[in-house]
Amino acid sequence: MKIDLLNTLREKNPIAFNISNFVTVQDVANGINALGASPIMSEEKNEAEAMVKMANSVTINLGAFTEQQLTQIDTVMTFANQYQKPIVIDPVAVGAVQYRLERCNELLAQKQVNVIRGNAGEIAALAGVEWNAKGIDAGEGAGDLVEIAKKLANKYNCTVVESGKTDIITNGDAVVKVFNESDLFKLHVGSGDMLSSTIGCFVGVEDDYFEAAQTAVVVFDVAGEVVAKAMDKPLAGSFGPQLIDELHLIDTKTVEKYANFE
Repeated sequence: MKIDLLNTLREKNPIAFNISNFVTVQDVANGINALGASPIMSEEKNEAEAMVKMANSVTINLGAFTEQQLTQIDTVMTFANQYQKPIVIDPVAVGAVQYRLERCNELLAQKQVNVIRGNAGEIAALAGVEWNAKGIDAGEGAGDLVEIAKKLANKYNCTVVESGKTDIITNGDAVVKVFNESDLFKLHVGSGDMLSSTIGCFVGVEDDYFEAAQTAVVVFDVAGEVVAKAMDKPLAGSFGPQLIDELHLIDTKTVEKYANFE
């Protein structure tokens, strides 16, 4: 695993273009900035090409959108493919809402996406595997999580990051599991969105998106674990800001010390 990509990211300060949902946009922007990348957000179709051309990567969050915003998202993804900018997509709640699933499937069928990051329910829905999703949460199911993630990766020829108690990263063939976790991630609604945007930062500086996704997950998970271990009590309101602080403070030595993966 290329842990030193963290240093590369900070040296290059990539521009990470994000289409975020209004619920978590501030956490996402602050997280990107703290990590060492440069966040830029937009909801305007008419500046889509300019935004994509200046950016090193594009991250699309489908947590809250309208049909008008979907038009912008479609336009942004078209330009990203045209200018060969990597796309990370976060398919929020597609396992619970049919409308979201249909719209996301349309985008994935028409555009090349490089990384899909979601929980088990979201990944299963996109892979066409039965799962009992619960809103934005993963829900429950009986399928093999690794095989589901590999199925989706092969379906769209991309890297899949399946978040959970154990994070699973696969390119459809190779699989990496990251065991650094904390229950506090569940108490902070923006954690998943921040992880997706973190992946977006790393794919902006590494052309091997499978490698970039691995490093992004480990850096983010270790940061959360460090914060959680330093807390006397599980304080949901404090975790988010302290996670952003730790994303700024974390270095390769800390990641190498605490990283737990196979």
